[in-house]
Amino acid sequence: MRQRRTEGAAVPRASPELLPRTAHARVIAHALSIVRSVIGAPDYARYLAHQRAEHPNATPLSREDFARERERARYEGTGSRCC
Repeated sequence: MRQRRTEGAAVPRASPELLPRTAHARVIAHALSIVRSVIGAPDYARYLAHQRAEHPNATPLSREDFARERERARYEGTGSRCC
């Protein structure tokens, strides 16, 4: 923990990773994840969590292979679709 001097007294200052996330930060993070999913931005962390939970014996794709696969799936679609 770093310390900050205030009027001659040392005041402990926690590093940012030790501070609790505020409600605003959680709302913003959640909103960003929704926007990313709506626009089709790939989420590698979510993919890894799914792989661990649903396919524990399978080897997950590397980040580069995952991005390449998501791009291929996005642009090689079946044409018109409802959703």
